[in-house]
Amino acid sequence: MIRGTGTPRGTAALTRHFGLLGAEPQPSEARFPDGAHFRVEIPSVENPAALRAVVEEARVHQVPIHRVSQGSGAMLLTKAELATMARIGADEGLEVNLFVGPREEFGIGGSVRSPEGLLLSGRLRGMDQLRYALEDVLRAVDAGIRGFLIADTGLMQILSAMARAGELPRSIVWKISAVLAPSNPVAFQQLVGLGGTTINVPSDMSLGELAEIRAVSDAPIDLYLEAPDSLGGMVRGHEIAEIATVAAPLYAKFGLRNARPVYPAGEQVMSDVIANVREKVRRAALALEWLDDSGVDLVISKPGAEGIGVPEP
Repeated sequence: MIRGTGTPRGTAALTRHFGLLGAEPQPSEARFPDGAHFRVEIPSVENPAALRAVVEEARVHQVPIHRVSQGSGAMLLTKAELATMARIGADEGLEVNLFVGPREEFGIGGSVRSPEGLLLSGRLRGMDQLRYALEDVLRAVDAGIRGFLIADTGLMQILSAMARAGELPRSIVWKISAVLAPSNPVAFQQLVGLGGTTINVPSDMSLGELAEIRAVSDAPIDLYLEAPDSLGGMVRGHEIAEIATVAAPLYAKFGLRNARPVYPAGEQVMSDVIANVREKVRRAALALEWLDDSGVDLVISKPGAEGIGVPEP
């Protein structure tokens, strides 16, 4: 019989350097600043028309929406459209979080369009794209936007330095994109250390894996409870009680499986954009019904709560 000789060397190294141990999925004691366990996010809200549809549908279903996020990029919105989205967000007390562009998949490079190059999506190539990305952020900030989706670590480092220097408002929320989604606690800590405010993690993480991340950081976790097909198509809204208990503070994101991709969005796909966001709000309402039936006592934030990147038009 072969017997173990003690703690595995890998476990010992992780514990010694990072204080990491495999965490049982225990309830998280971390909370948002207002004491809430979770907030609701509707992604792929691409323009003012889509944002108005979210607000309307949320009233129909009586669902509180704390953040909308967007994938086409602030660069594809006019200054007037940026100002309109900022005004709607301010009026509703919700965060309008816009992707930064241009990105590698919008450029002329061919690698990103190959099967092996898909991991480059969201990255910024060369100094020109970095410069355009910074100008994209500044342009949207001028319109009052206070939330941005970041998919490039170099850009995040630059933006953090600018924020520390007072060149950007401290109220901005830096949301790390699912393109960079960390699947282990150390990678999660790295992105928080770079300046990420809230961090998208892979949509297929187990409760145990979420607990491992929560054991080392109190930063909000962004998790698709329903993921688009491109991210695996998981449908987990019925698990909201268990997930929010373990992962709090949690941004519960409601994507949509079996929906046509809309990036970059425009009039050519507007009917899909609007239909998609309306169904996402309905999916959020369904998840909250499951939460009510679970008997688990969780607190959801109110609109405009501390830490939400409400626009400042």
